[in-house]
Amino acid sequence: MLTVRTDIDIAQSVEPRPILEIAERLGLSADRILPYGHHIAKIPVTLLDELADRPDGKLILVSAMTPTSAGEGKTTNTIGLAQALSKIGKETMAAIREPSLGPCMGVKGGAAGGGWSQVLPMEEINLHFTGDIHAVSTSHNLLSAVLDNHLHQRSEPAIDPRNVVWKRVMDMNDRALRSILIGLEGNGLNGVLREDGFEITAASEVMAIWGLSNSLSELKERIGRIIVGYDSLKKPVFAAQLGVQGAMAALMKHAIHPNLVQTIEGTPVFVHGGPFANIAHGCNTLIATRLARKLADYVVTEAGFGADLGAEKFMHIKCRAGRLTPSAAVLVVTRRAHELHGIENVQKHVENLSGYGIPVLISINRFLDDNDEQVARLQKECANLGAVAVVTDFREKGGAGGTELAEQVVRACEQPSQFRFLYELDLPLAAKVELLATRLYGADGVDFSSLAERQLKRIEELGYGKLPVCVAKTPASLSDNPTLSGRPRGFKISVNGARVSAGAGFVVIYTGSIMTMPGLPKKPSALAIDVDEGGRISGLF
Repeated sequence: MLTVRTDIDIAQSVEPRPILEIAERLGLSADRILPYGHHIAKIPVTLLDELADRPDGKLILVSAMTPTSAGEGKTTNTIGLAQALSKIGKETMAAIREPSLGPCMGVKGGAAGGGWSQVLPMEEINLHFTGDIHAVSTSHNLLSAVLDNHLHQRSEPAIDPRNVVWKRVMDMNDRALRSILIGLEGNGLNGVLREDGFEITAASEVMAIWGLSNSLSELKERIGRIIVGYDSLKKPVFAAQLGVQGAMAALMKHAIHPNLVQTIEGTPVFVHGGPFANIAHGCNTLIATRLARKLADYVVTEAGFGADLGAEKFMHIKCRAGRLTPSAAVLVVTRRAHELHGIENVQKHVENLSGYGIPVLISINRFLDDNDEQVARLQKECANLGAVAVVTDFREKGGAGGTELAEQVVRACEQPSQFRFLYELDLPLAAKVELLATRLYGADGVDFSSLAERQLKRIEELGYGKLPVCVAKTPASLSDNPTLSGRPRGFKISVNGARVSAGAGFVVIYTGSIMTMPGLPKKPSALAIDVDEGGRISGLF
């Protein structure tokens, strides 16, 4: 019987290098880093200004075909490819998101890669890390507390309690908190009685703002633009009008600095930011990506879920906000996802990514139970799509499991970039949604509910019509119906609502049934996690 070493077992078998050694590999001396223990450091955001004249490294995006519920190993491929590029002699960094405790304790486990393509220290990264996500939660909930106090004190500007749009957050899956009543008992002493609810921290607009800001001052300014609710005339009320943006930014003063860690093989990695990709834009922070490009010749990053979600938002939201120009995209394909969705799904994602004008490569992510015949057949099918298709084994072999892909990526990055957006910001919001639906998802069109039409019209009347759209839909299908696998045809996207994230700078479009607070499964991953008397953690994956 084949014995498979767990991710945490592999991670704990490797002694990480001192973080100063990793920093020195990037040309950073001890006085230019902020150590968090022996193996983690924050890099001051001010370094971006110091390195402004340095040329930018090549940016490679890792995305995936429509995934199964278990995920297809995008983070493992991102880390593995960075290690492979290092192995062939390229100065490389990876830039990924911080794991959320919700999925970690729920279904998917951690998000620090897998096997011999992980970031270290795995346990700290997957749990509390440097406290960044806690800072987001606290900053967000400070606004919630000030908002409810504003209502209780009947302060100006007056906010209609029935039109408050700012919920609370926590970094945990807790379905019982999706809808709650607050201000109960006390004859008004406990605040205004109203409906409220919790979202997971990864869905917070503060999280999205953090991910798209270029500096602490920009973060504070964007926080001030958050719409917390509306008055009786449906005029928006902003966080800045409550006077709390300064305190919220103060809670984020350390979180703004990117976290430097390392892969199992010693390749430098920034792990910073963590917005969800089906509600927000699903990428690591813009600051970390920009700084990585100043410190390395090649930067490998990822965007959440399939290419129809994270990659599209990476292109239209993150690249716009940061004036980024990616050099290539890698599409992760697996046997199990191929068996569920078929080669037409892969083909559609290749077509979609190619539409941005950049080279597309396919990484066939090999799992331990894949046999040679299955992998060879899948590679042949993928090669017929017109993209370079390479079999990789990053989990079991680390960087050595993908040097062929690394060589192909370098060749692709040498091609002149023809990067382009699929839509211009001058288009009406509905037209942007229709373009994505028909061109990317393969829909025949879009059905807007009467509520969605009214909300989109109001958003445009408020002056937010030229923002990019952020479509919230299921990651399980190219459509908005999770039961439609493969490359669906003959369907329409149903849009049931829209909301402007004025601080983040995009308009969220709600399709199908999207929850901003996930629930736990019957047997959560948390039930397998333990810690011994010496502090050694087990059961984390």
